[in-house]
Amino acid sequence: MCGLCGLCGAFGGESHWSTTIEDPEQAHFARRRARAYRVTLINRVLAPSRITIEDFQAASFVLASATGKRDIVQDLGGVWQQAEQMCGRQLDPLDADFLASLA
Repeated sequence: MCGLCGLCGAFGGESHWSTTIEDPEQAHFARRRARAYRVTLINRVLAPSRITIEDFQAASFVLASATGKRDIVQDLGGVWQQAEQMCGRQLDPLDADFLASLA
């Protein structure tokens, strides 16, 4: 990510496999609800790393660190890699302490 502006995110599409909606009549509303739900779940996973994610105009996501660094990620496929770069270490969603914190 270049991190210079938000223009790249405005032109991105939703081609990631996790964003497929079956019913074309409900696609817009279902996609918005699904994105909001994914953002909530991802924020819960990233919370121990002090990184947050926001939806950016239903076209991409913005990751933010506790130090104020922000990066645009086009789809969910890039979230994990960028989050690891931001916090400077590997993130393990199967870590025993993390899993215990979800209970």
